[in-house]
Amino acid sequence: METPREPHFFKPLLPGFQSSVAIPLDFYSKHIQGAEINKPWKLRSDASDQIWEVIREGRTLTKGWKEFTEAHDLRIGDIVIFKHEGDMVFHVTPFGPSCCEILWSDADDAPTFSYDYCFLAEVTPTNQKDDKMFLPVEAMRCGALNQQCKEVKLVNKEGKSWTARFGFSESDGAYYISRGWRKFCRDNRCTNGDLFVFNVVGDGTTTPLLCVCPERKECTELLIKHFSRIDGSIASTSRN
Repeated sequence: METPREPHFFKPLLPGFQSSVAIPLDFYSKHIQGAEINKPWKLRSDASDQIWEVIREGRTLTKGWKEFTEAHDLRIGDIVIFKHEGDMVFHVTPFGPSCCEILWSDADDAPTFSYDYCFLAEVTPTNQKDDKMFLPVEAMRCGALNQQCKEVKLVNKEGKSWTARFGFSESDGAYYISRGWRKFCRDNRCTNGDLFVFNVVGDGTTTPLLCVCPERKECTELLIKHFSRIDGSIASTSRN
């Protein structure tokens, strides 16, 4: 039996985020609407044992949110995941602009989310036409992904996100992204041959994030290997 997923949502932090943050409409309608208005949200994180109480006004978190952002040194471009643990208690996990989890030296608990798998994706005429992009077979070993997952969030470097369908092909033995890949490419003004290095973020139960991440060392190494293969192929063809 599939384990029920804890309700969650994520927010890319945009200019002005320190004063308030809006709750996504879909999450609000399903899990919050009708709850006691004056009951504050209780936010906790791996940074410390402290609990921050934040006032909710409609779909907006207001009083107390600024103190939470300052205590966690949140900045524009960070992505914050809110996981509802019940009774308006939320575990909050911040990620930096490169989608690496923000850790603190005094954290006692191990990180909930994994962010240790990167893969290279190339924009091609075929995957744009079919609106379907396959992940490498090695992605099967990534703990953030599984065959029960039905959607993913594609996140660009600015923190903007696109929802895409996520599936598994038995014949190819690989995961794939569809119904959203073409729009992601179009909205980011991609052309054929463009390369993205995606960093996979997730915990195996919540909706995974596939974040464009060219800055990390691992991502740079993927690009180097890719171009090395191309150069080697060209050299081999020239010799023949």
